[in-house]
Amino acid sequence: MIALLLALGSSLAYGCADFLGGLGARKAHVLRTVLIAAPASLAVEVLLWPFLGASFSTGALGWGAASGVASAAAFALLYRTLAIGPMNVLSPVTALISAVLPVGVGLTQGEHLGVAGLIGLPLALSAVVLVSAGHGADTARPSRTALLLACGAGAAIALQLIFLHQAPSDSGVAPLIIGRAVASVVTLTAAGLMFRELGPEKPAYAMSAAAGVLDSVANLLFLLAARSGDLAVVAVITALYPAGTVLLARSVLAERIHRGQLVGLGTAAVAVSLLALT
Repeated sequence: MIALLLALGSSLAYGCADFLGGLGARKAHVLRTVLIAAPASLAVEVLLWPFLGASFSTGALGWGAASGVASAAAFALLYRTLAIGPMNVLSPVTALISAVLPVGVGLTQGEHLGVAGLIGLPLALSAVVLVSAGHGADTARPSRTALLLACGAGAAIALQLIFLHQAPSDSGVAPLIIGRAVASVVTLTAAGLMFRELGPEKPAYAMSAAAGVLDSVANLLFLLAARSGDLAVVAVITALYPAGTVLLARSVLAERIHRGQLVGLGTAAVAVSLLALT
């Protein structure tokens, strides 16, 4: 139950972070947004160090660095995807891929689900799609480029979560600190190489920093959830984050919430209840 609640908190934080990051990427080049978000995330994790501890073992360094590379790619691909839009179509594509890959890894590593889990898992995956899928003629169709970016973002997010899960359970926040430091270096390097392409627009500083802080909180909650529960269950609950993105998109951008999305929210509630029994 603790792992489930932590995963739900991670999902909510990811959803809010993605919305703010995608919105910020509409105001300036996506790398300008990430240049603010990544260091903000790192600052939060360093501040947590004295409270949660950190053991910089070889495993923590290796898996943390790998998660950092994946995180940098996820930041850029996801924010660019959401900036192109529409958010309520591309979010489920990204979320579904980000859920399926960790679930597969968890099951191949020997995690076993009871009857409730075997029913709840596919229900949760269905809810991921339903809760953020657009419907009807008033919903714009995403371009091929946007779909490819969404798939790439989902894969990058999945790898980040898998790598964090592989880090030693006694390493504290070390994998997060190393990962975010690596992500910041990768982002700075990419920005330096593409400086002429970044354009003159200034990023939305507060919005980008808030996205980074929330992403850091989401990563921490996921790490704690994965250490106290099964990766297959934690990953699919975390992947319900489009609910937060869609609700914010409805409130701020006036994107419609359709009947299918409401069905998805109900399906998610049932799925979470079943997975809690697992």
